Amino acid sequence: MSFNTISVVGLGYIGLPTAAMFASRKKKVIGVDVNQHAVDTINRGEIHIVEPELDMIVHAAVKEGYLKATLSPEQADAFLIAVPTPFKNNDSQIPEPDLTYIHKASEAIAPVLKKGDLVILESTSPVGATEQMAGWLAAARPDLSFPQQAGENADVNIAHCPERVLPGHVVRELVENDRVIGGMTANCSARAVELYKTFVQGECVITNARTAEMAKLTENSCRDVQIAFANELSIICDKLDINVWELISLANRHPRINILQPGPGVGGHCIAVDPWFIVSKTPEEARIIHTARKVNDSKPQWVIDKVKLAIADFLQANPDKTAKDITVACYGLAFKADIDDLRESPALNIFIEISKFHKGSVLCVEPNIELLPSNYGRHLSSMNNTLHNADIHILLVDHKEFKKIRPTSGVIIDTKGVW
Repeated sequence: MSFNTISVVGLGYIGLPTAAMFASRKKKVIGVDVNQHAVDTINRGEIHIVEPELDMIVHAAVKEGYLKATLSPEQADAFLIAVPTPFKNNDSQIPEPDLTYIHKASEAIAPVLKKGDLVILESTSPVGATEQMAGWLAAARPDLSFPQQAGENADVNIAHCPERVLPGHVVRELVENDRVIGGMTANCSARAVELYKTFVQGECVITNARTAEMAKLTENSCRDVQIAFANELSIICDKLDINVWELISLANRHPRINILQPGPGVGGHCIAVDPWFIVSKTPEEARIIHTARKVNDSKPQWVIDKVKLAIADFLQANPDKTAKDITVACYGLAFKADIDDLRESPALNIFIEISKFHKGSVLCVEPNIELLPSNYGRHLSSMNNTLHNADIHILLVDHKEFKKIRPTSGVIIDTKGVW
């Protein structure tokens, strides 16, 4: 069965580019999101996120009538769910995944499902989430059969196909990267491959739903462990008065060594989150993964402690001044270089914490966003004003703009090895 109409539920950093890629191949695409601003922006042929090349693709797709955004699902032949999977707000030392958004998306599409439809969960999820989604759909639509009930003869096919793209390169990687296809049955996988081959040039590798879920978590957990090693190394080197950047450069000359670069922590919607999905399911077994998470989660506090020490040293060197006289500047808020994404950003958390304890001015430069969310109660500063007026400069994100400048006075705390 061909896919004439495709629905993408969740029009964020993954959903919107995915919807745009299908639409660019002359497929009718219905994007669904609960955010009215996002829906209105897309229907004007504009985008509400920062992603190179995406604006042109969305503009063309909307103008040609292949892409529209709505607040409620409509009938389609395939449904891709790309909604957030945050953590529950509890006091547990091991965060528990919150599948509320997936549950709500399932409930939203259930009334418009019909025999022959394909439902794909793209949201990064703990193992078993696809089966849970299938259960929710079956409960909502007892008139239809699903893979857990009817196997290959199910009315509705279900698969898990995790996204595997890098922010800032999403458009290219959606097309070029290999795709893991985890169907609940062989027929589910085959139909998912047929759908993605609409635009995917990479290989579509078939497995089962649980392995597909675990594959994404494994990839990001591996990165998290590697970053934790680099971050721990930076703390050790600081204590031993060794330049960690030079050390890593020397160690990486070995043909079988490739140490990553340390930073102020780990952020984003993947690497800072996905390992917890494994730890929450298998807390006794995931010891290295758990330790890496704790190392990376503690790195922002280490940076904050360095800032407090710098303030104390500044006051000792300038006894005529008080903390109110010291201006601290943070360079970068996004979770990685050259994007506008603030999700789980250690840089943002560091900026917020400094703003809480420091009695003087706290400036921030973030070239990829125009305004800070209103709940932060702070305004962004210009590069020129910050460079000339700050006493303590903290480089938190290695945006390309920061590589072209360097403060000529004041104390520098460089968490990325740029200055």
